[in-house]
Amino acid sequence: MSGGNGHSAILSFASPPRRVVSLVPSMTESLFDLGAGDHLVGVTDYCRPPASAAEKLKRVGGTKSPSVEAILALSPDLVIANQEENSRESIKALEAANLKVWVTFPRGVDEALQVLWALVRLFRLTQAVPRLRTLEVTLEWETRAGAQRSPVRVFCPIWQEETDDTGLWWMTFNRETYAHDVLGHCGGQNVFGDRVRRYPLTADLGLAQPEDPGTRDTRYPRVTPAEISQAAPEVILLPDEPFAFGEQERLRLKRLLAETPAVRHDRVRLIDGSLLTWHGTRLARALAEIPACLASPQAA
Repeated sequence: MSGGNGHSAILSFASPPRRVVSLVPSMTESLFDLGAGDHLVGVTDYCRPPASAAEKLKRVGGTKSPSVEAILALSPDLVIANQEENSRESIKALEAANLKVWVTFPRGVDEALQVLWALVRLFRLTQAVPRLRTLEVTLEWETRAGAQRSPVRVFCPIWQEETDDTGLWWMTFNRETYAHDVLGHCGGQNVFGDRVRRYPLTADLGLAQPEDPGTRDTRYPRVTPAEISQAAPEVILLPDEPFAFGEQERLRLKRLLAETPAVRHDRVRLIDGSLLTWHGTRLARALAEIPACLASPQAA
């Protein structure tokens, strides 16, 4: 059972599933945070369970290509997956083996909260209700606070590559993504919110005419230094995942984008990428930390 935020997959449980495999690091974290970690029997290599629980959990491989055999061997009542992080082939293989698969796909903060409430209902986590209500209040407060300030123009790449044919380019995200919505709630204005991904790559970089994308994903455009300079971001955030941006990349980017307000005012910052990409209980940390990343040095 899959699709959307997967509510159809969980409504069939008369009692909480006892054996759960999570293929989504942010959901693994959320399960432990909300008090349902003891239901987990398997997680991916990228999940970060508490040290006290890590030895008891079976690692089933990466998020893109988990071992279906390892998952089947655990005889789970439920597999939690994500449409963006897990491959369609893996999900189909698990469903073909008659496993119940809950495929989440929150593309905004409100949808991520709906997934957390679904977890509370599924696992009967009454003790977690106050925590989620506090998170909702915090979100409302931060959104209102952000609305009182002028939005900060932000560029946030999530990948970079360089070839002889295309030169250096960065992949970023547009308004149809969770990361964009998180930035917006924290007072950031994604400078590429309206930019759609074009196909092929040369077209995305302005070197060829685009073709019809068909059903291909257009939420993650690839952009050039010239396009970024034209967008004039006031802050550049460099996350450590999925691409591990570090000090070397930060210094190079500062040289290439020296004329942007972000570089001129020394607001090119390395951040924890999970704050932008991990939906779930990590949203609380995002609301606490990202506004400071966007603030000017005088206000920080």
